[in-house]
Amino acid sequence: MRKYLICILILGGCSTAPIGKPPEFTPPETTIERAAMITTGLPAQIDTRPIAPVAGASLWTGERGSLLGDRRAMQRGDIMTVVIEIDDSAEFSNTSDRSRSASQQLTVPQLFGLPQKIDRRLPEGASASGLVDVGSSSAASGDGSVRRNEQLTLRVAATVTDVLPNGVLAIVGQQEVRVNFELRELLVTGYVRPEDITRQNEITYDKIASARISYGGRGQITDVQQPRYGQQILESAIPF
Repeated sequence: MRKYLICILILGGCSTAPIGKPPEFTPPETTIERAAMITTGLPAQIDTRPIAPVAGASLWTGERGSLLGDRRAMQRGDIMTVVIEIDDSAEFSNTSDRSRSASQQLTVPQLFGLPQKIDRRLPEGASASGLVDVGSSSAASGDGSVRRNEQLTLRVAATVTDVLPNGVLAIVGQQEVRVNFELRELLVTGYVRPEDITRQNEITYDKIASARISYGGRGQITDVQQPRYGQQILESAIPF
């Protein structure tokens, strides 16, 4: 028994934060963004139409590096800016009220003279003429409300990791900022249409399909706010 108690105490004190050093950054070499930048996507369909001549001396070319070129992200490995401005609020209120009453009575004054014969053997004041008299009532009421208010304003650079067959761009954006022994993490993923990207190469979060936005952190402060593994296991195993 003593061994089990020692194991529980050791398990309950496990910490997820590194001791004596800040949390480590995620190596950029292992990110999805870098893999998209150093590898090319599927080859595009070859256009067999004749190429129209282009005036090489013209200043108004349509190339991306020219003054009027389109610098929006449109292929694998390109970078765009995701603007996250969430200011949502919701409020729900429900009220219910229910009541019910019922009464049942069964009286048998005459039944082949049986009630009279039974009355002779019953104690004084008792009668078999009113055999059953039942009454019931119930009432229930409920009141509930939910109120939420969320606000988040962020900007993060995202990389085009894939171009789908219909032209939609798959993007992934990761950002890590470390202050002392606390690391803040921001993750944005989703799918965007090229025509929704502005001329400033930006896109708002409400135009990202299947958007997944994660804003959190890890470090000493986060570790203190979370219960230890042993405590979580005990809370999930103890039925009371």
